[in-house]
Amino acid sequence: MIRFAVLVILAITTSASAQEAVTDTNGATLRALDKLSGKVTDMQLSNGEHQALGRIDVELDDCRYPEDDPAGDAYAFVTIRETGKPDPIFRGWMVASAPALNAMDHPRYDVWVMRCRTS
Repeated sequence: MIRFAVLVILAITTSASAQEAVTDTNGATLRALDKLSGKVTDMQLSNGEHQALGRIDVELDDCRYPEDDPAGDAYAFVTIRETGKPDPIFRGWMVASAPALNAMDHPRYDVWVMRCRTS
């Protein structure tokens, strides 16, 4: 399932970049949901920055948006680790307009990209 989702994301990213130019940004807004408490948290992250949220650590590696439509979509490469586990529980591209396309699979937390920073 994960390999399929990664292939789909790569196909979308590749076809998007072939059809429209994208702009790299220096940060993004990510939203996280703690399914146990129902608490929603918005995180403002710069590229390379990470933020702890409960038992997970969210790191933003890159965020891009269509050059001619900054509000149109956001593509963020995110790495998420769980406390005490060496391997990431998620590492890949998230697409704001299709959050379920490459969603993090975790029993307690959901994380998705909202938008790239445009200024």
